[in-house]
Amino acid sequence: MNNDSLDDVDRGILHLLQKDARNTTTTEIGEAVGVSASTVGNRLQRLENEAIIKGYHPQIDYHNAEFPLRVLFICTAAIPHREELSERALSVDGVVNVKEIMAGVENVHVEAVAPTREEVTAVGKTLDEIGLDVVNEVLVKDERVQPFDHFGQDEVSE
Repeated sequence: MNNDSLDDVDRGILHLLQKDARNTTTTEIGEAVGVSASTVGNRLQRLENEAIIKGYHPQIDYHNAEFPLRVLFICTAAIPHREELSERALSVDGVVNVKEIMAGVENVHVEAVAPTREEVTAVGKTLDEIGLDVVNEVLVKDERVQPFDHFGQDEVSE
């Protein structure tokens, strides 16, 4: 499925899920986008099957969860190995997010959480051992997330 085949109902569903997937029922979504709860369920299944929706993830305050150190490792990987190294980085203890960047350098961003400086150092060492060149380490203070408004904000009656 490509973006051209998403209709207003799909976009409205995606918008509401981005706002609060955990506390929004299919009935509430259906009322907001003008379809039945069963239609929403069918649409969700299709969106998941077609990998438009890849998962439902909580936004965790790691500091409050006793992991006060949240570090962004900015790494470089040879382009032919970028995807493989990104997958390997995701398996490193403490790593919570890996982004592949379309660039020749600083093209893998690895976010990790840890309770101590020693454990942050261990993550960096492991990333180096698997073949990533760690260019920089940045302490992350906080993160804010919002729905991408092109997914149906106008299609939802809130």
